[in-house]
Amino acid sequence: MAETGLGGSPLLGVRKRNTAPNTFRPWQYALIFLVLTLGAIYSAPNLFQPDPALQIRPRDESLTLNDQQLALSQLQAALTEAAIPVVGTDMLEGYALVRVDSDENQLKAQVLANEVLNASGDDWIIALNRASTTPQWLRDMGASPMSLGLDLSGGVHFLLQVNMDDYLASVVANAAEGIRDTLREARIVYLPNREWVDGLTISVAFSDEAQRDAALEALEEYQDYQIRDTVVDGNPGLIFRLTDERIQVLEDRAISQNLTSLRNRVNELGVSEPQVQRLGRSRIVVDLPGIQDSARAKEILNKFANLEFRLAALPNTPRFQRETYEYEGRLQDILRRNIVTGNNVQDAQQSYDPETNQPQVSIELDNDGGNRMFDATKDNVGRDMAILFIEQKPIVRKVERDGEIVELFSTDEERRLISVANIKSALGFQFRITGLSLREAQDLALLLRAGALAAPMYIVEERTVGAQLGDENIQRGWQAVGIGFLLVLIFMLFYYRWFGLAANVALSANLMLLVAIMSVLGATLTLPGIAGIVLTVGMAVDANVLIFSRIREELKERAPQAAIQAGFERALLTITDANVTTFFVAIILLSIGSGPVRGFAVTLAVGIVTSMFTAIMVTRAIVNLMYGGRKLESLKI
Repeated sequence: MAETGLGGSPLLGVRKRNTAPNTFRPWQYALIFLVLTLGAIYSAPNLFQPDPALQIRPRDESLTLNDQQLALSQLQAALTEAAIPVVGTDMLEGYALVRVDSDENQLKAQVLANEVLNASGDDWIIALNRASTTPQWLRDMGASPMSLGLDLSGGVHFLLQVNMDDYLASVVANAAEGIRDTLREARIVYLPNREWVDGLTISVAFSDEAQRDAALEALEEYQDYQIRDTVVDGNPGLIFRLTDERIQVLEDRAISQNLTSLRNRVNELGVSEPQVQRLGRSRIVVDLPGIQDSARAKEILNKFANLEFRLAALPNTPRFQRETYEYEGRLQDILRRNIVTGNNVQDAQQSYDPETNQPQVSIELDNDGGNRMFDATKDNVGRDMAILFIEQKPIVRKVERDGEIVELFSTDEERRLISVANIKSALGFQFRITGLSLREAQDLALLLRAGALAAPMYIVEERTVGAQLGDENIQRGWQAVGIGFLLVLIFMLFYYRWFGLAANVALSANLMLLVAIMSVLGATLTLPGIAGIVLTVGMAVDANVLIFSRIREELKERAPQAAIQAGFERALLTITDANVTTFFVAIILLSIGSGPVRGFAVTLAVGIVTSMFTAIMVTRAIVNLMYGGRKLESLKI
């Protein structure tokens, strides 16, 4: 028996035999109801506006819960005395939240909290935050609101350029020192008194070919370099040059370490929900929502500082193995090769010398650094050890090129000895650094604690978004969504009547599901993301318009029930083609874009999925409930 055009329709519009026309099975209605119910649950947290709050976290992880509760009680008392209403407090894992009633009082409370809690030192990190007001039963189900991007919440945006040239040059310079040591240990004679490094190339000259061949065998471990034998300064020699593959690995490593260090520095600043991500091959984007002290943030992020621990040079040390610096009015020679660097620092805390009450930095090395420090000092007791402080400061120069003023970025490196002390006994994993001002000690402890940057960076773009402007962006963005949504609802209801009502219900469900999925994915809502929501509303309506227009055409040749059936089925392929191609574009934007582009792409991709579901499933279910299984003589659409 052949199927008729009046058969029922299951999940995706495929006809079934022996069922009433245009009807779903009960399980299909139940599935749609379940999806919409979950959408309502997971979009609901966005209806609850968060409270302005202070996030209070101790810098010293050894502080007990009682210490934190005592500090919280002191702050509450101070806020009450200052007539700043406290809405509530929460003790969470690792930090506390103090809720206040307004953004204005939030700023006042932050100033007061610094005065009360950090009166005797920088013991507490106090950050502006937004405390969730989502009911506990929703949070127990894993529901949470979308986080807001920088353009909606306000804050500071930095774009940093990583100086790969200087970084690669330092890698090659260290390799040259390693090659020199290897040759010396193997008793291979090379020609001294010449510069080995030129850019990314190391050239070594030997007295004869036999020494060169022996060196080539001894230096087999340098597989990351292209090694070729040639003539250097008229003598047999070897040239080492970094391979392209190794350069790529080094660049990725530098970016990865810089990202880790920047995230640690941002955490030290006490910024809630920061975003630190890579952009392209050598740039990093840092977004700090809600931050107020942008100058301090710029100072910390834009600072490249490190330490090198070196032994003092002996009188018979060759000139090319030592460097000379001024220290306390005299010249001090130190070895070029370091024992350990700031990269080996596991912890660093600013404190005061109990004898002189001068600022100092207490340092704890990691396992590798501690072993190297012990090995270097146990055989050099009685010899001086120097601590070299290296700081690279970004410089911006404006020059005229082709009649236009352009900015050139470079770095100015400052090196100075901050300590030269006699080694009284073998040093291990812990020691102290003195000879610094209070601000230098605080900054050095912060930078070492956060981790040294692998490569220097400088800020090439800085943008500040005020909290008031962020609120205005939110208001205008949702105004655009609301007005567009309302106009579409009125048009659909007026033009398609009862079918328009079905489309409006599906459109509302689409917006709800979009917000729910964005919340579940932990996506950040930005101003371009709101633009994506507006576009999604239009695309969802477009699918319904295609279906209803097709039904109108089918009514000229078919009975009403058959026209409805054919309209949904024959519009399905067109809707799928249009949405799938747009979805691929959204995925491409998401994979290669960044910042505002990614915000738009995420919303667009999710909106395409939800609009197809609501147009094909939800609209069909509502139309089936209104007209399915009935005998229709005519149909108004």
